[in-house]
Amino acid sequence: MSVNRTELIAAIADRSGLSKSDADKAIAALQEVLVDSLSKGEAVKITGLLSVERTERAARKGRNPRTGDEIEIPAGYGVKISAGSNLKKAVSNK
Repeated sequence: MSVNRTELIAAIADRSGLSKSDADKAIAALQEVLVDSLSKGEAVKITGLLSVERTERAARKGRNPRTGDEIEIPAGYGVKISAGSNLKKAVSNK
């Protein structure tokens, strides 16, 4: 089971006393901050919850799964998300 954006907004509104509209704005603002920070190469850390950072990927060789031909995959970036202590604790106790 997973929580979609609408359900997340409703849960945040319920627990925080915010309106659903304000909770939606808060989620949108968090998304903007994550995207802006990561695009600049800055990590975002929410102590106890999670850490998000941009990682570099070196160029490498790969295979086209359809033809089996070897291809060059260019260098690029990825995203690394690490769980914080509170999140790890919540998962391990269930």
